Amino acid sequence: MSSSKSVLLVIGSGLKLYREYLVRSASARARRAGYELVLINNLRPTWQHEYFDEITVVNVFDHELLAKTAREIAARHTVVGLLCWDEPLVMPAAELAVEFGVPGLSIPGVHGCRDKYSARTRLTEGGLLQPGFALTANLAQARIAAARIGYPVVAKPRALGASMGVVLARTERELEDAFQVASDASLVGDEPFRGGAIIEEYAVGPEISIDGAVHKGEYLPMFVARKRTGCYPYFEETGHVVDASDPLLDDPVLMDTLARAHRVLGIEDGITHSEVRLTERGPLIIEINGRVGGDLIPFLGKVATGIDPGEVMVDVALGQRPDITRTRRAAVGIRFGYPEHDCLVRSVRVPDEAPGLVTASPMVEPGTTLRLPPGGYIARHSFVVCRADDPQTCEERLDAAAAMVEVDAEQVAPKPRGAMLEMPAGLLDVDE
Repeated sequence: MSSSKSVLLVIGSGLKLYREYLVRSASARARRAGYELVLINNLRPTWQHEYFDEITVVNVFDHELLAKTAREIAARHTVVGLLCWDEPLVMPAAELAVEFGVPGLSIPGVHGCRDKYSARTRLTEGGLLQPGFALTANLAQARIAAARIGYPVVAKPRALGASMGVVLARTERELEDAFQVASDASLVGDEPFRGGAIIEEYAVGPEISIDGAVHKGEYLPMFVARKRTGCYPYFEETGHVVDASDPLLDDPVLMDTLARAHRVLGIEDGITHSEVRLTERGPLIIEINGRVGGDLIPFLGKVATGIDPGEVMVDVALGQRPDITRTRRAAVGIRFGYPEHDCLVRSVRVPDEAPGLVTASPMVEPGTTLRLPPGGYIARHSFVVCRADDPQTCEERLDAAAAMVEVDAEQVAPKPRGAMLEMPAGLLDVDE
């Protein structure tokens, strides 16, 4: 291995709209520490050139090709750390971290994050509160599992993110559609997890997410986001609010549950995004993802608390315990604009000014077709981000700013049942 340069290897940059703020902070942190950033990316770079010292373009979803490319880079440079925040790539990234001998989630840890069935099984065996669940290959098995667990139940793919293919079924009749939706959605994911669905007990209670760092097995929570969902019976995430003074950050039961869950799954080093239901029986882990949160949640956290997730990621990747001290006390939220029906978007206009407005943006180009579940997911035309001194005022400002978004769109017919779902398309940043 050549030691001509000491580099941090990054697997996938993500899109500018969602991830540039992370890349900017990570790049600055790495360079201050004397390291360069090397990127392996799926798309031809544009904005990334400012932040990365070397970029290689390959099909990162071909995991063998990704590993071969990473090894070629490791033969030329000294890889001192590895970063990845793209859900489909966290597993090969964790495997490469083990191979290169740098801090990472660990192989058991990444399987606990990526494979929802593995996580459920191991958390249950570890004595943590979990719903009744079963992995089912067909509708007959799903019916048996749901009858045993008791309705309502949730059907979900084994290994997808962003609540894609997750459906609530209140009755056996609804289960037929829910199982098919979850199974069909799984076909866009990694091959080992395609087909079938997990059937699990519906956990009642508010849903939150927690972004945290893990350093040598120590769990370090950064911030809590209160989640808003829509598109019933689906679970599309329509907004989040991060309050730097959220009392849940000091809740010993919740924090102990999160720390225990990370230990049970064997997560060693990295950043995680945990989703939790606050039930009458206590905090129930829905899932733990081996990456920072999506939906600009880390951006909300940075503005609300002063904790910079991009800097924290670099510190953890280098094996250093990060500083997660809150230096700000604000409530910051995001609200996504969804159409009422499948539509062809002609134009989107967002407000330039509104009380507490931090930023706002269209999320699609004119001519984009947005499809609601089950024909598509994350069918967002815009977002607004607002800041306030408290969560209630923040929500009120989000309501006002979201009402100022103007959308010109034409309704289109929904996709036929059983048709392949459409992944989010038409984001303004196509990296081309």
